[in-house]
Amino acid sequence: MRAGLSAGIATFAIGLAFGLVARPVIGAAAAIAMSVLVFAGSAQLAAIGVLAGGGSTAAAALAGLLMNLRFLPMGVAAASAFRGRAWRRALEAQTLVDASWAIAGDDAGRFDRELLIGATIPQAVGWWTGTVAGAFGGAALAHTHALGLDAIFPAFFLALLIDQLRDRRSLVATVLGATVCLALIPSAPAGIPVAASAAGALIGLRWRRGAGAPGKECR
Repeated sequence: MRAGLSAGIATFAIGLAFGLVARPVIGAAAAIAMSVLVFAGSAQLAAIGVLAGGGSTAAAALAGLLMNLRFLPMGVAAASAFRGRAWRRALEAQTLVDASWAIAGDDAGRFDRELLIGATIPQAVGWWTGTVAGAFGGAALAHTHALGLDAIFPAFFLALLIDQLRDRRSLVATVLGATVCLALIPSAPAGIPVAASAAGALIGLRWRRGAGAPGKECR
């Protein structure tokens, strides 16, 4: 839990921003319920963005789903850390969030179960309380751009990214993913650029195979 405290503070600020932007669109109660049930910041912001732009509920749900597709490869990577029967593993997997995934993983691709689950607890509390504060304190904190709250979310993910740039392979994957994402943002629906940018991680698989081949050096 101590390992997740700094991320929890950042998550509170992001939740505050979400509550502020979601209240005029779906109301305070719905915004809070969404944060408790969905518990996925980028997906929730994507869905609210679609609704605020006049999109349908189905389009908003699809945008959130596409944004959360990144959890499929993340879940596969961390699957060995969860224990017990299928229902217990599925329940524990609900604690899989971006910062905890980054905190709990090591250079060998292993994940610490206790660290993963524990680091999520302060983030969950931060997200929920932040949403409540934003949803009910909207009148006092109406100017999100002036407060810089709109910059917190990208800054949060940038901090996670920098911590993962440990070798040449991760740097190449990052550059490829960013290139794909930036190329698609002007024309693709919400969520598609993020999902497609995960293809940059495939360079890691190719790199590993090349390194493992007899008589070959990974370059």
